[in-house]
Amino acid sequence: MSFKPKSASIVYYVSDILRTEKFYNETFDLGLERMEGAEPFWLQGHLESGLDLIFFEMEGVRGDTPAIVFEVDDGGIDDIVAELAAAGVTIVTPVSEAPGGWSADFLDPDGFGLGLWQSGELPRSLKS
Repeated sequence: MSFKPKSASIVYYVSDILRTEKFYNETFDLGLERMEGAEPFWLQGHLESGLDLIFFEMEGVRGDTPAIVFEVDDGGIDDIVAELAAAGVTIVTPVSEAPGGWSADFLDPDGFGLGLWQSGELPRSLKS
């Protein structure tokens, strides 16, 4: 497999987005931004290391949150997910619409949640 992530985000599912916004902004001075594209809004904060923290208000179960999401920056999310499946990786959510693009979720060998996200401006497949 030739996919090498250049950036990543840690995604949390939280029960109260306003409480989360207040905590992370006041405790860590993250300056979380309110983003549109999910209902309600979602939060995103950028760390100097280049890692992003993302928070969605939705039901979360220990073991599926937090999850590390790798950004696909060259396109071809469909190709990457097909290669993962062919290699025996458990695909939890196939490529589907996500805020601003496409995402897919899968498990590592210990059952930890991992994901891919790709901008909707990039091609889903690079194969002809």
